[in-house]
Amino acid sequence: MSSHNESILREPLVTGKDITYAKVTDDILLPVENKPNKAWWIGFIVAALGAMLWVVSVGYTFWTGIGAWGLNKTVGWAWDITDFVWWVGIGHAGTLISAVLLLFRQNWRNSINRSAEAMTIFAVICAATYVVAHMGRPWLAYWIFPLPNQFGSLWVNFNSPLVWDAFAISTYFTVSLVFWYCGLLPDIASVRDRATGLKQKIYKVLSFGWNGSVKTWQRFEIVSLILAGISTPLVLSVHTIVSMDFATSVIPGWHTTIFPPYFVAGAIFSGFAMVQTLLLILRKVMNFENYITMFHIESMNKIIMVTGSIVGIAYLTELFIAWYSGSEYEMYAFANRIAGPYAWAYWAMMTCNVISPQLFWFKKIRTSIPISWVLSIVVNIGMWFERFVIIVTSLHRDYLPSSWAMFYPTWVDVGIFVGSIGLFFTLFLLFLRFLPGIAIAEVKLLLKSASLQQKTKLAQEGVFPDEQVKFFQNSLEKYDTVSEEDIKALDVRK
Repeated sequence: MSSHNESILREPLVTGKDITYAKVTDDILLPVENKPNKAWWIGFIVAALGAMLWVVSVGYTFWTGIGAWGLNKTVGWAWDITDFVWWVGIGHAGTLISAVLLLFRQNWRNSINRSAEAMTIFAVICAATYVVAHMGRPWLAYWIFPLPNQFGSLWVNFNSPLVWDAFAISTYFTVSLVFWYCGLLPDIASVRDRATGLKQKIYKVLSFGWNGSVKTWQRFEIVSLILAGISTPLVLSVHTIVSMDFATSVIPGWHTTIFPPYFVAGAIFSGFAMVQTLLLILRKVMNFENYITMFHIESMNKIIMVTGSIVGIAYLTELFIAWYSGSEYEMYAFANRIAGPYAWAYWAMMTCNVISPQLFWFKKIRTSIPISWVLSIVVNIGMWFERFVIIVTSLHRDYLPSSWAMFYPTWVDVGIFVGSIGLFFTLFLLFLRFLPGIAIAEVKLLLKSASLQQKTKLAQEGVFPDEQVKFFQNSLEKYDTVSEEDIKALDVRK
């Protein structure tokens, strides 16, 4: 077998017949160059209504103060920080797909990295709104940065994890935004070259003078690798620092060294679940089935299964360490989670995060699009409950029984959370309307190596052994975009 041909044992990353470079461009730019379809408008209207709810709820909070939330003297952190950590976690998969998989030369990232990166940016924006909103005095938000000031020696407390949060999140957002936009440049240039009038002028400015020369592509590749190298430590550091908001305290249930790796695994877990939720809708509504294939769906389900198992081990480790510590306060904190007034939230978390991902051990479930979509939503419901359980159940019963209290969310708490989801989807749908949802240039790289039509052509020419072709045919049975005729075509010899 020729060394430049990809093994036929590897499943195809692009399916469909008569796929050319021009067809890839036409298919991916179809939603950008044409008027949005009915499904997009329905989604956008619903999301925009959610965003309006967010504006009303946040505006009411700014006007009234955080007393509009359900906080009390015992539970000083609740839905605000729960939602903040949840959104930061969701933003993790984009960087992992873009940076880590790029460094490991995983070509299956090519079709999903663009949307995952956009998801990261929008999720971090949603998280940042909570940082400002829960301050109480949002007009003084700039105080979290060590800026020169006229208040004497008034500086931030560099020993505080909340300050570390500000630096970590802002760095993460900046690097992710640059990485995402650099990857967009060749595709924006494609839109520019096909557009006319005002639209062409706008995309001309946005393309930063991209000309597609060899030198430009060389610089593009170098910058991508550099940014991937910078981004990879951020995958680990950002949620590690977020976990230190809790782990550096002395509150039972928080004061534990397992939080950093536990939070990072949970972030990747919830991030991939959200990517799965979005991409399964995207491939159907935008007709991207040939580019986001069953291999991509199954691969993401495997990662969800592995990271879900890691999170499950972390839960069990927490319980063991609480018992092994011999601290009656630590033991009670976990007994209270399991059997206390918030036990329903704990068992919802365990069901969604530990039990449901184990269903992906079964190939029929792992390759079922409806079940995958439902389970991806279940996972993110579970991850929200995880943050709620960690934060609220550790606070609502402290060392003084007379100060024990329950937390009950108000309409403002619910409105900000539901509204932030609407804001997220509004931004994501606008992104799909004006920018390519799949990296055109990177998908084109797969046509001559990892596409079904290329592997079929080589199989018909007798390049691969018959037993390998047979194995490849069996692997194609799970693909919803591959017909029986496509499979039988592999047996034809020219």
